[in-house]
Amino acid sequence: MNTVYFSAEFESSASDPYHCPESLVEVAFAGRSNAGKSSAINAITRNGKLARTSKTPGRTQLINHFALKDDRYLVDLPGYGYAQVSKSQQKKWQEAMTQYLVSRDSLQGLVLVMDIRHPLTDSDWQLIELQQRGHAGLHILLTKSDKLSKNQVASTVLKVQAALSAGDVEATLQDFSALKKKGIEDVHSVLDSWLFDVPLSEG
Repeated sequence: MNTVYFSAEFESSASDPYHCPESLVEVAFAGRSNAGKSSAINAITRNGKLARTSKTPGRTQLINHFALKDDRYLVDLPGYGYAQVSKSQQKKWQEAMTQYLVSRDSLQGLVLVMDIRHPLTDSDWQLIELQQRGHAGLHILLTKSDKLSKNQVASTVLKVQAALSAGDVEATLQDFSALKKKGIEDVHSVLDSWLFDVPLSEG
């Protein structure tokens, strides 16, 4: 576990990539609305108030940068795939995310957050398609694993891995529970590899 993530502090919000701060390296978190993205970020940083959580899907509307050290950042991207968002808002999100994921030079990795009970929705595949057009790595975080049995968790992880392989998508993945604080060390290892060039351990 890397304590550097516990020092994360909010720095800025932007409606599009053009207004994001300059950074050396950053890792972004994205996920369908209500997938548990904000709760995951807060668990990973041990700061319950860092990313705004809400029972109302679509709360995160801006690109939020959280500073670590030496010009390194964690980035909270707007939630997507929520039906009540207008078509014009969806289009704006699509344009901003395309620009960010495809062209952001400092972006080294994308952590894609999915509710383990509803993985790989059409919206998730849409985001994966954008990620594949850029250069950043991909890590899948299957959240709310405390809602399923161990066997169900293991089965879902295997199914998601198989679907990614069938789609020729290279990614690491894991189950995660913000409630039970399960999987935090695994996420830290992935972040370390992207942000600080620490080799990712096997197993």
